Amino acid sequence: MADIVSMKQKQDTDALVVAQKYDGILRLSLNNPPANALSVALMEALLRNLEEARDDAETRVIIIASLAKVFSAGHDLKELQRHRSEDDRGRAFFDKTMRLCAKLMQTIVALPKPVIAEIDGIATAAGCQLVASCDLAICTDTSGFATPGVNIGLFCSTPMVALSRATHRKQAMEMLLTGETIDASTAKEFGIVNRIVPKEYLRQVVDKYAAVIASKSPLTVKIGKEAFYRQAEMSLEDAYDYTARVMVENMMARDAEEGISAFIDKRKPEWKGE
Repeated sequence: MADIVSMKQKQDTDALVVAQKYDGILRLSLNNPPANALSVALMEALLRNLEEARDDAETRVIIIASLAKVFSAGHDLKELQRHRSEDDRGRAFFDKTMRLCAKLMQTIVALPKPVIAEIDGIATAAGCQLVASCDLAICTDTSGFATPGVNIGLFCSTPMVALSRATHRKQAMEMLLTGETIDASTAKEFGIVNRIVPKEYLRQVVDKYAAVIASKSPLTVKIGKEAFYRQAEMSLEDAYDYTARVMVENMMARDAEEGISAFIDKRKPEWKGE
């Protein structure tokens, strides 16, 4: 059950990312209080877990959540500042940090399994980028979102990539230029989150979404997620040409044959993932 944590998981509660597996779901909880800053160590830990999940047949859906009061305040500014004393004034470390962050966000998008962000609290800068990079996002009614880099002389250029793909341009620019925090309702209006729920129901609602997705053919979900992001960058003509070919290949899959047969026979399909 979702509320049962194994002995190994209890021993790992000091980890920067706490992993919990149940019912085809992998819950990855950020654990870097108080602000869940995306330090290099945390990003590396999250990336390792995501890469392991890619090849884990038992994992069908991934949830990224938080064990702190803040979902994530973005990059660890103190960590970044410490490297200014180096001969290159921190350039090499800054480059490492931003490239690692870019790899993390692209891994989420490219992952053949859906990733759901579960937000309770504030998600700012790269934390907001993390939310916008996930396939789905569900938050509490007291959550807030911002790209406040402009307030400290550091424009949120990398968060802008995910934000501008999740929202309309003018909405993204509003957040990027003002640096102000928007509430959950505005974030839903902008397209950053899918749903807003009361705090006491957040885990229940997110787990329900994950369980519904986990019940589908893993092959079909993989095909669909990849096709969604690829066609979104194409012209209308190219998108239809590409997705027509995807549909044909999907039709040739055993799971499609089984799913259609089960629908006609009015029975529950048995997915093989092939």
